[in-house]
Formats: sequence, C-alpha cells, structure tokens
Amino acid sequence: MSILKTLPERLLLGPGPSNAHPAVLEAMSRPLIGHLDPEFLALLDRVKDGLRSVFATTNGMTLPISATGSAGMETVLVNLLEPGEAVVIGVNGVFGGRMAEVARRAGADVTTVDATWGTRLDASEVAEAIALVRPKVVAFVHAETSTGVCQPVEEISSAAREADAMIVLDCVTSLAGLPVELDRWGIDAAYSGTQKCLSCSPGLSPVSFSERAVEAVRNRRTPVQSWFLDLSLLAGYYGGEKRVYHHTAPITATYGLAAGLDRVLDEGLEARFVRHAEAAARLIEGLEPLGFTPLVDEADRLPMLTSVNLPKQVRTIGEAAVRGRLLDEFGIEVGAGLGPLAGEIWRIGLMGENARPEPVDRLLEALHKILG
Repeated sequence: MSILKTLPERLLLGPGPSNAHPAVLEAMSRPLIGHLDPEFLALLDRVKDGLRSVFATTNGMTLPISATGSAGMETVLVNLLEPGEAVVIGVNGVFGGRMAEVARRAGADVTTVDATWGTRLDASEVAEAIALVRPKVVAFVHAETSTGVCQPVEEISSAAREADAMIVLDCVTSLAGLPVELDRWGIDAAYSGTQKCLSCSPGLSPVSFSERAVEAVRNRRTPVQSWFLDLSLLAGYYGGEKRVYHHTAPITATYGLAAGLDRVLDEGLEARFVRHAEAAARLIEGLEPLGFTPLVDEADRLPMLTSVNLPKQVRTIGEAAVRGRLLDEFGIEVGAGLGPLAGEIWRIGLMGENARPEPVDRLLEALHKILG
C-alpha cells in the first residue's frame, strides 16, 4: 500500500502549518513545467505582485525564497550584516532569539533587548539601545509565534530611522492576518512564510527589500555568507528582463502560493483581518468555561495565534496526553509551549482558512468531550 494512502486528514490548529483551501491543493496538482519556462516566469512575476500587495509595498525586490520562513530570516540578516557590524535585536520569544543567533553566526556584533515571554518589547528600552549602539540594523518580530504577542511597530521603527539604521521585521505569522505595511512603517527588509495566514504549503518564504537595503547589499565589503541566499545572485533570476539560472525553483509550491494569494486578494485584506479577529474572540470566549485563560494581555494579543494557560484538569491529565487525544480521536492538532512556557501553555492557531467559526466550534466540542 502506498504510504500516502495512510495519511490522515487533520484540522491544523497549531502554530503552523494551517489547512490549505482545495483551490490551493488543486493548483499544486497541475503539471510541472520548467523553472525557466516563460509561462512559469510570468506566473512568478504575478506572485511577486501579489506579495507586494499583502506586504503593502512597492519594493521591486519582493520575492518568494525557495525555503521556509527561517530561510527568509537568514536571507535578510546575512545579506544586510557583515562581520563586526552592530545590530540591535528585540527578543521576547523563540524567534527573536533565533534572529540573534543567525546574526551572531553572520559575525555581527549583537545587542539584544529582552522582554518576558508573553509580553511585548519595551519600545523605550529598544530606543535606548539604538541610541547607545548606533547599529546598522534593528530587528524584531511583529508576531511572536512562540507566545502569541503582537509587537507594535511604529515607535521602534521611528527610533531606528532617527539613528539611520535599517529595520528588519519578522512577519512570518502576521502576513495576511494582520495589517503589515512595510512602506508606511519604513521597514527596509521583511520576511514571512507561506504556511501560516496565507494558508499554503510550507516551503516558500516571501521576503521584501527596500531600495536602501538593496543598495546596502550592492555596497558590501565582503561576500554574503550564504551563496544560495545571496540577494545579488537571486536578483538575476527573480528580477530583470533576462533571467539567469540560479537554482531550480519549487514549481509546485509556487503554483500553490499563486492560488493562495488569489484567495487573499479576492477576499480583501480588511475582510480577512476582521475574520481573524472574530475567530480569536470566539475561541477565547469558548475556552473560558473550560478554565483556559489567555497568556497575553488583550491589547498585545495576536488574533491568529492564541496562547492559553492550561487549567488544572489538563495539567492533571497531562497536557501532552490531552493534545494526543485531540489528535488521535478528533483529528485536531494544537501546539505545545516552547522554552520556558513548555508544559505551561498551548498555542492555538486560527490562521488563514482556519480563521472561521467551524474550526473553533469543532475544537471546543472535542475539548468538552475530553474534559467532561
């Protein structure tokens, strides 16, 4: 028997991936063509246009990196940072910490501004670090997937611009679920992932670089640490009139992203943002009678990723055991806590296609059956 025949259907309510719409899955079943085929290159150009719309930018260098969101993070940081250059990074969860580690491996001089997991960064502390360090780059996470915290952008970006620093924003979980406005916020480089609120398969990382960021890459003193992620080489394939071979792009995943962007833009970003907010409110209201409480203050809470403290009954049974029953008996996946929050919280994702009443109600019904 083919292994594919044994794969179950799941309701993916963890921190990603999310469930894809049938139109996305159908697009991914289309016949393969070459990565230099004129038809594929034309599709790729349309995908880049769609990404500009969801990033709210006119950046010419906006493209899907052929790997998941962590590669988008690495693409941005290794292109903008050279050995010995200063960077200030906000850390209030796993992914801020990962940014700091990538920057260290690129040889940068890293200063972190830390906040308790489950809380936002203190913008004044970040501004103080920027004034002290005068960094080349300031980087932070818009939507911290490990905690469910939404970080306000404009105060930090304003402090960075005053210091003439370039601003890097992690939009992996926020893109297409919350307003992301790169041009209005003055962001120089951002990255995301296709498997979250875009509701496509994992495997691509949308990135966007401002003209200032592209110029900084052109003026580097040293080669980019990664050949594969070198923006100056990627530009030959993704930009310009004559496309130059760089690597074999993931054709099928690009088909899926094209279909996913069509759904996002047909629905409209504002309507999509409202839908995510309403689904999150429904979830929190339904979980409260079961004893779950939000980890994050309401003002700082993400709509697409809700972190909840576990009630005594779940801790008594064992949180992993309850998650196991959700998966095995009801086909529902939710995410565990990471780092210091492991065993303390669940992370429940309502992303993209799953930000609707039906998935919320299905989860609540299952929990009522398990917890009685």
